[in-house]
Amino acid sequence: MADKQTRVTNDPFRKYDLTLAERLYLPAIMKGMAVTISYFFKKPITIQYPEEKAYVPHRWRGRHVLKRDEFGRERCVGCQMCELACPADAITIQAGEVPPERRHLHTTERYAVTYEIDMLRCIFCGMCEEACPEAAIFLTPFYEFAEDSREKLIYTKDMLTERIGGPILYKD
Repeated sequence: MADKQTRVTNDPFRKYDLTLAERLYLPAIMKGMAVTISYFFKKPITIQYPEEKAYVPHRWRGRHVLKRDEFGRERCVGCQMCELACPADAITIQAGEVPPERRHLHTTERYAVTYEIDMLRCIFCGMCEEACPEAAIFLTPFYEFAEDSREKLIYTKDMLTERIGGPILYKD
């Protein structure tokens, strides 16, 4: 009678016959239960979300903001570099000439007539921020994007532009 460890079976991948305990998966179940029970004695890492906010690193890339300069003028000149750099095609810009009555709100004669970011398509890579020659777009650490319809996650220029003399409003 051959030893159990050296006996060859008909199955080419199994070198020995399984014992009754191994056939019932008892050792694997006991190892799994040991891992599960060990977590009962560790400190939980759950946070109470609405009351407690998660820690985000200072380099976190979240919601987009179109910045203004120190005089309150829009920095975006409608060059469409961020639109070209976006790998997800989430940004749509239409550029145009600044009307004479709005010259005080812009730094050049061109501006972005429409500026939209589809947050459902955005992958938050930061390429738009890197491509902007005017440093007009920034990604903030804000990460809460829950909405009840898809249309509300297409952010327009009014929703993205920093408010004059006040903080950035994340929800309108």
